[in-house]
Amino acid sequence: MTSSTQFVVGRNDLGTCRVMEVPMPGITQLPEDGLLVKVDRFAFTANNITYAMLGEQLKYWHLFPAPEGFGNIPVWGFGRVIESRHPDIPSGEVIFGYLPMATHLVIEAADVKKGGFRDAAAHRQGVSPVYNAYARVTGDPAFEGRQGDYQALLRPLFMLSFLVDDFLADKDFFGAQSVILSSASSKTAFGLAWLLHTHRKPVRVIGLTSASNKDFVTSLGCYDEVVTYDQIEAMPQQAVAFVDMAGNPDLRTRLHKHFGDRLVYSGRVGLTHQDAAPDDESLPGAKPTWFFAPDQIRKRAKEWVRVESTSDSARSGRVSPPPWGRSSMWWKAGVPMRFSRSISTR
Repeated sequence: MTSSTQFVVGRNDLGTCRVMEVPMPGITQLPEDGLLVKVDRFAFTANNITYAMLGEQLKYWHLFPAPEGFGNIPVWGFGRVIESRHPDIPSGEVIFGYLPMATHLVIEAADVKKGGFRDAAAHRQGVSPVYNAYARVTGDPAFEGRQGDYQALLRPLFMLSFLVDDFLADKDFFGAQSVILSSASSKTAFGLAWLLHTHRKPVRVIGLTSASNKDFVTSLGCYDEVVTYDQIEAMPQQAVAFVDMAGNPDLRTRLHKHFGDRLVYSGRVGLTHQDAAPDDESLPGAKPTWFFAPDQIRKRAKEWVRVESTSDSARSGRVSPPPWGRSSMWWKAGVPMRFSRSISTR
């Protein structure tokens, strides 16, 4: 039996990282309708840090088993079936979906259709069905080469942007005159900023960023105004909705105290600070709440075909030419170094 390589992190200390070799099953050891998938490439962004931060709470750690006390961070990317016990899925099939930071994955294929299937493994149940679905993309030019890199990098992030936008519009922006986005340089933030400008109801979009990122954020052309973090207390008083992409409690507290009851919505989308203190329960304004994308997907389930096609159409307008450099990540020996660097700069 040959081995598979896994990259795992401490569940309670993301800075504790290990690269491990684990046995890899042959075709006779696969479960009925099982697939052995070789992980070809995946994207790694701050969104994956959020998965790790909420691994226990939202059961992300259940998706890909790891040794006691460790977790395998989920990522979005491409895999290739190298062994198959399912009659309708041949070896060589290329799939796109939720993958472990590892070289291989075993999937128990179910509900197999022309466009995709789901993993029915027992340990993967209890999480949103979104995370167990795989698209069959063999030969699809939209998922090949450099364009495939953009799909792995942008598809999940833009879908998150799309769902937050859909949620805010459905709530009529909670009556806000402006929407403030923290971490304005992040892909999820400027994807959302772009979408917010597509509504008939005018809403002012304000990006919060560091002084070092201000020129870049301004150059994107997605924001009506770009404000640096040290300028928050100088912002004019008005009804605002706040979408927090970074999960920085100090920043959130400053905004709540500055706008008070005029802060009509405070939504937490990202979390990248493992040592962040909990929110002060006495904060003025709307109580901070988590935005969980699968909840919005369930709400829109009957309209899903329209939602996905609209999201795809909108995303295609953002990926060519892209305003960012290549960020897709192949499985290399440098994975631990890059991961450690990413959490040390949050």
